[in-house]
Amino acid sequence: MAGPALVTGAGGFAGRHLVEHLRERGDEVIAPSSAEVDLRDADAARALVREQRPERVFHLAALASVGRSWEDPTRTIAENQAMTLNVLEAVRHEAPQARVLIASSGEVYGAPAEVPVTEAARLAPENPYALSKAACDLAGRLYARAWGLAVVRTRAFNHAGPGQSDDYVAGTLARQVAAAEVAGEDSVVVRTGNPDSARDFTDVRDVVRAYAEAIELESGVYNVASERAVTVTELIATLRGETAVEIRHEVDSRRVRANDVREIRGSAARLREATGWQPRLALAQTLADAVARWRDELARAA
Repeated sequence: MAGPALVTGAGGFAGRHLVEHLRERGDEVIAPSSAEVDLRDADAARALVREQRPERVFHLAALASVGRSWEDPTRTIAENQAMTLNVLEAVRHEAPQARVLIASSGEVYGAPAEVPVTEAARLAPENPYALSKAACDLAGRLYARAWGLAVVRTRAFNHAGPGQSDDYVAGTLARQVAAAEVAGEDSVVVRTGNPDSARDFTDVRDVVRAYAEAIELESGVYNVASERAVTVTELIATLRGETAVEIRHEVDSRRVRANDVREIRGSAARLREATGWQPRLALAQTLADAVARWRDELARAA
C-alpha cells in the first residue's frame, strides 16, 4: 500500500470522488477543507505538508468554473496560480520525495487544430480559467525539471456525474430534470447555451481512477478523456432516455459563452498505454446518477 495521500480541493466535485475512491481501496487520505487550510497562504501550505508528510499529493484545489472565470478573471488566474505554486513550494521544501499530481484541464488546448487532441498539441487557452490552468500546468513542468520533483500533470477533459453543480452543462441539465421530477411535473423546458457545442465527457468516477493510477507514472503530462465528442443536443437526447419527464429544449443567450470552442475531443492513448486505464461508465449511467443525486438533494430541501 502506498503512503498517505494528501488531497487538496477534497470538498470539490472531483475531490470528493477521489477521496472516496482512495479510501475504498484502503489508502490513508488527508483531506483538509478550505476552511481548515487556506492554500492561498504559502505558510499554511508549508505547515500542512510539513505536519502531514504525505507521500502523494493530489492537487485538485481550484476555482474551476469557466463561466465564473469570465466574471472575475483576475481572481481566477491569481488564486489558481497561487494555490498551485504554494503546494509545489511546500512539497519542494517539506516533502521532496512526495509524488505530485496537478489536475490540469483539457481546456488548456483551446480551439484544437485537429482532434483528437494529444499531449503534443500547443497550449492556447481561450478563457480565463483555461489560462490559469495552463500556468499551473507549466509550473508543474518547471518544478519537475528544475528541482527534480515527481510531478504528473493530468489534462482531464469535461467530466460529469453525481454531485456536479449546475455551473456546468451536464450538471444544469440534470438539475433541471430532477427539479421537474420532484415537483411532479410531466414536462420540463431545459435551457442551455450553444446546443452544437461538442465536448469530451468522462464520468468523474472514471476520472479519479485515472488520477489514482497516473500519480505513480513518470513526471509528464497525460490526457484523461473518453475520446468521444458529444453535443449538448446529444446530451439532452440521452437524458430523455433516463426520465419519464418530457424534455423540451431552449437556448438561453445568457448561457452562451464568449469565445466558445465548437468541438473538443482528447486522446487518452498515452495514459491508456502506461496504465491500461479506460472509462468504464457509459454516458447514460453518468447522467442518470447525476439526476438521482439532484433529485435527492432537491427533495430534502423541499
